[in-house]
This record gives sequence, structure tokens and C-alpha cells, in this order.
Amino acid sequence: MSDIKEILSKYKKIAMIGVSNDTKKASTIVMRYMQKYGFKVYPVNPKAKGQKILGEEVFEKITDIKDPIDIVDVFRPSKEIPAIAEDVVKIGAKVLWLQLGIRNEKAKKLMSTNNIHYIENKCTKMEYQTHFLKVRQAFPVLQD
Repeated sequence: MSDIKEILSKYKKIAMIGVSNDTKKASTIVMRYMQKYGFKVYPVNPKAKGQKILGEEVFEKITDIKDPIDIVDVFRPSKEIPAIAEDVVKIGAKVLWLQLGIRNEKAKKLMSTNNIHYIENKCTKMEYQTHFLKVRQAFPVLQD
């Protein structure tokens, strides 16, 4: 299943790495949007550990989250992705999703080896809008 629509239909628990308390940041806008459409989002940011972002407790790393995670959605530089990919394998997530502009060949190979879906250079919010709401909006508009 590499179909994005199927992934966003089936998997509803997202660990979002790189979310901040700044409501104008793309990551926070995407988190709020995904929450609005029924996704449980676990914010991951070592600098904000123990705080709350959009009502959810912030974790230092994805391996600290006790619940099973379906999608690891990443807003971090490409060079940080291999270490994140190793944690994705450790926690048994189903999808490693890299946001716009983020790619990593090493992580892609690791996901393939472990039968984990790999999506790069795509925004979860924009893909959700395209597949479920049939809209293509300029980012970072948030519909209320």
C-alpha cells in the first residue's frame, strides 16, 4: 500500500516531529488541521518536552510515546532523517512521512528493508485536502 489516500484512511495516529508552540509555523498548522480531521497527533520536540501543544503532551522523541504510532510525520532537516528512521523501525510505525523539501536515501532504503511505507517531499495536510476534500489550497491556509 503506497497509495497516500489509503494510508490517510487507514492510519490515524501520527507522531509529528518538529512541531512548535508557534501557531504560525507550518508544522503547528498541519498538526491543528490533522487533529480537526480526526487524527490523534503526538507532538515531538525535545525543546518543548513536557509542555502541551494544541492540547497534546509533547514528547522528547518518538520512542517515548507509549501508544502505537502509525505515521511518523517529520518537519526536520534531511540530515536528521537517518536517526529518526531507525526509531521508526524500533517503534514499529507503518509509515515514515517526510514533509515538503525533505528526502533521505538512507532512510528510504531502511524503510524498504523493514516493509515500512516511505513518503518524501509531501505535506500531510495538502495530501489530505487533495484526496478527501478535493481541494488544492495554497499552504499554509487553515480552514476552520
